Amino acid sequence: MSARRRALLAAVLALGACAATVPAPPIEAPATAPTAAWASVLERFVDERGRVDFERLARDRGDLDRYVAWVYAVGPNNSPALFPTRADVLAYHLNAYNALAMYNVLEDGIPATLAGPKKVEFFALRRLRVGGEALSLYDYENRVIRALGEPRVHFALNCMVAGCPRLPRAPFEAATLEAVLERGTRAFFAEPRNVAPDPARRVVRLSELLDFYPEDFLAQAPSLVAYVNRYRSPPIPDGYRVEFIPYDWTINRQPR
Repeated sequence: MSARRRALLAAVLALGACAATVPAPPIEAPATAPTAAWASVLERFVDERGRVDFERLARDRGDLDRYVAWVYAVGPNNSPALFPTRADVLAYHLNAYNALAMYNVLEDGIPATLAGPKKVEFFALRRLRVGGEALSLYDYENRVIRALGEPRVHFALNCMVAGCPRLPRAPFEAATLEAVLERGTRAFFAEPRNVAPDPARRVVRLSELLDFYPEDFLAQAPSLVAYVNRYRSPPIPDGYRVEFIPYDWTINRQPR
């Protein structure tokens, strides 16, 4: 566990009693999965760079509210028959996390950034519901999603800040999940903002995302560079020292 994550965890534990649950949308949860509603949100309010038009979404949030109302009420823990395979469970959690993060931004008044004390408030002190269970986004990612043992989720989860992987413009689906996770991981490591080799110094600068969860990646490769090289061409040469690119916690909104 990185020093940054240890500090955040300490803050979470110290302030846990102050947490409050974000109210559900003021509509009845649909009887069936409103996947089309979530697809409409992604198509209409997310651009090709993964940025969200939060101002317009705030004025036309019916589809997001319908999907979040369903996530609040239905999940693999209380409706296991709806999620018969691991891929179904994982696709649900990826869509749910991204939708809840988007909803949380709206309910928090569309803050400019999640840096500093705002980070603890947003991720740890604001609880949402997943299938009836109240969870902070921090607990949802760390206790539920990471426990599924798939490191590539880190390149699919999006907390709505500029440092995150690009938010896709279509929902995750069980039938195509493997190919989409593979493609998304390769796309993440192909971006210079996430991987920047410096041959003159024999250094590679990696997104700080890899420093948040090193144990997940090192469970599948002997080093972070070796993990990156599984998904990157050309590979980072042997012997390069790793530095980390600071994460950008600015809300990833479209320019007005």
